[in-house]
Amino acid sequence: MLFSTKIKGQHYTFQSVKDILAKASEEKSGDIMAGVAANSSLERMAAKVVLSELPLKEIFENPVIPYEKDEVTRIIYDDIKQFIYKEIKEWSVGELRNYILSHSTKTGDLFRLSKGLTSEMISAVAKLMSSIDLVLASQKIRPTAHCNTTIGEEGRLAFRCQPNHPTDNLDGILASIKEGLSYGAGDAVIGVNPNNDSVESVSRILHMTHNFMSKWNIPTQNCVLAHITTQMQALKKGAPIALMFQSLAGTQKANDDFGVSKEILDEAFEMMRKYSTSTGPNQFYFETGQGSEVSLDAHDGVDMQTLEARTYGYARHWYPFMVNNVSGFIGPETIYDGKQVIRADLEDLFMGKLHSLPMGIAPTYTNHMMADQNDQEIAGMLTALGGANFYMGVPGGDDVMLSYQDTSYHDDASLREMLGLRPLREFEVWLEKMGIMKDGRLTESAGDLSIFT
Repeated sequence: MLFSTKIKGQHYTFQSVKDILAKASEEKSGDIMAGVAANSSLERMAAKVVLSELPLKEIFENPVIPYEKDEVTRIIYDDIKQFIYKEIKEWSVGELRNYILSHSTKTGDLFRLSKGLTSEMISAVAKLMSSIDLVLASQKIRPTAHCNTTIGEEGRLAFRCQPNHPTDNLDGILASIKEGLSYGAGDAVIGVNPNNDSVESVSRILHMTHNFMSKWNIPTQNCVLAHITTQMQALKKGAPIALMFQSLAGTQKANDDFGVSKEILDEAFEMMRKYSTSTGPNQFYFETGQGSEVSLDAHDGVDMQTLEARTYGYARHWYPFMVNNVSGFIGPETIYDGKQVIRADLEDLFMGKLHSLPMGIAPTYTNHMMADQNDQEIAGMLTALGGANFYMGVPGGDDVMLSYQDTSYHDDASLREMLGLRPLREFEVWLEKMGIMKDGRLTESAGDLSIFT
């Protein structure tokens, strides 16, 4: 079926729903590299016009990757509440946008609505939104989850303490943990990216972080961001895991390259139910980001934003405690510059939250991108205004193990202060007990590691 419109005397024709979605996307270098992007701003606008008039039923009946071909598609469709979908299937994408942005539409309305939306529908409506639309819509949606702490409550902003070390030196990791905690970071998770992905090395870090949390009675969760199968082996050998991590993508082919599947995730889910050190019920941490499918040549002709939405549809099946995007992590071949980073972060925040996920943002960039700290800070402030659930806390904002730029412990404290937000409830009590915070503000002890001696 062909879809067409006329702008400034020129006809624009699109071959499929997949083609419309791709051409309606804001410009991203990864879509250009994949050969799916609009050829001009006028073609992009034409695609948006066609998309705005497209019935949701048309999108539902034409998934960008067929149900029988792709596990991600199957999970998204099998999880849809059909009775809710049938109530809205005749809406156009434009009508869906108007409903989401209406002042009379409440948070509960959007949580209910999300259960009837496929990921392609959520991607489609995001393509019709400006930056201010995405922030406003994101503010309306407040998913919550509980591991050992409760994330997503109104007025709260959490941070992952990310104490990576290039050689996994335990003393170096511990020093970074203490620094992060002293600035109020770590209520989302103390999460270490390991350099060595062996079961033995991962287990050592898990035991160290768990023992430190226990010694100081810190109400949070630990996680080592190794491959999920490594963590499962460590868990079988008695390593203390509160939160289990895995990177996900929006196509089965990309997830195959990641070494992950529904079968593996289901097994890990049940293992965490039995053996995790956390109270739960939300015990998964998923990381995503626009561009991974393109970098793996596993995009199947689908645009990056829609694939990211499909990743969220896949992720919500396992009720995670945390999901965050790292859309600028790959480099300029997928996200070229600061403008594209900011747009991707705003899209990802909205799409994740409309999937009812506790969504965090990592406004990352690599040193070979046309982006800098100003772009990163703008992305951080805008997404914080949109109600991001958490951010990363990296010493100095420069990850010495992964070689990319992210939010620092100081950035985290600034975001809380400028927006009047506080740490997660359980963690704030601990911060006050330690003298790090009082009445929601950091004290003179902030940054003083001697409080742990």
